[in-house]
Amino acid sequence: MLEEVKKNDSIRQKHLEELGIHFLRFTNVQIKENLEEVIHSIKEKIQTLNNQTTKQNSTPLGAEGFVIPAIDIIDGKCVRLTEGDYAQKKIYNENPLDVALEFEDAGLQRLHLVDLDGAKAGAVKNWKVLETIASKTKLTIDFGGGIKTEKDIQIVFDSGSALATVGSIAVKDEALFVSWLQQFGAENFLLGADVKEEKIAIGGWLETTDIWIYDFIEKYIKHGVQQIFCTDVSKDGRLEGPSTELYKNIITKFPDLHFIASGGVASLDDLKMLKNIGCSSAIVGKAIYEGRINPKSLKGL
Repeated sequence: MLEEVKKNDSIRQKHLEELGIHFLRFTNVQIKENLEEVIHSIKEKIQTLNNQTTKQNSTPLGAEGFVIPAIDIIDGKCVRLTEGDYAQKKIYNENPLDVALEFEDAGLQRLHLVDLDGAKAGAVKNWKVLETIASKTKLTIDFGGGIKTEKDIQIVFDSGSALATVGSIAVKDEALFVSWLQQFGAENFLLGADVKEEKIAIGGWLETTDIWIYDFIEKYIKHGVQQIFCTDVSKDGRLEGPSTELYKNIITKFPDLHFIASGGVASLDDLKMLKNIGCSSAIVGKAIYEGRINPKSLKGL
C-alpha cells in the first residue's frame, strides 16, 4: 500500500514539474534538527530559478554591438598600458570625452571605461569622467576599476554607468560579490577575468592567483552573471593578435555565455576572426589609438 502511494505521488510530481512547478523534499527530522540548512536550500533553489528565468527572458545590456571601444583613465586622461604595466603608460588624449564622442559619432553603441587609478588604489577615483561621458553621450557604458564596496557600486550607477565591471572582488570575496549580484541584479554586472596562462590575475594585473579561468567562469554563471570579458594580460596592448585558442576553449565550455574577448586586437581581421569563432563582443583599445583601426570602419561589424 505504501509503495503504491509513493508511486502515485511520484507520478503527480512529474506531471506538476512538466507544468513548471518545482519541488524540494525534506524529512521531519531535517526540518526539526537542521531548519537553517533547509531554509538555505530553499533560498538557493529560488535563486537558481530566478537566474534561469532572467537568462531566458532578457538580453544582456549592450548586447546589440559587437565592438566595444575602451578608454583607460589615469589622472583623468585617456591612456593605454602595455601588458598591464603602469610603468608602460602612454597618454593618448587629455580629454576622454572627446574620445567617447568620436566613438559615438562613428556609430558605436558601447564603451568600456576603466579607472586604472581606482584599480591600483582599491577605490573608485575617476567617477567624474564617467559622469561627464554618460551625460554627454548615449553610449551604454560599463565602468570598472576600484569597485570594492557597495558605496563604490552606487557611485558607479549614480554616475551613469549601465554596468558595473568587477574583477578582483569576485576573486577575493565571493560572498560579498554574490550579495551584490542579489542586491543590484546580476544582469547589471560585467565580470572581468584578467588572465595569465589561464590563471586569474587581479589588482590591475599586478597580482596572479592559482584560480583556473574555467572554474571562475562556471562559478559565476551559476550565480546569474550574463556577461564576462576575458583579457589575456600577456597580449594586452601588444597588438600581436588576440588569444583565440583560449577564447575558443571558453566558448566551447560555455556556449550560452555572452563572452567578450579583450586584449591583443590589432586589425579588422582580428575582430572578424573573433566573431567567427563565436565571441559575442570584443573590446578594442590600443589598435584604435595607434591608428590601425578606424572607428568608422567598425559600425557594420
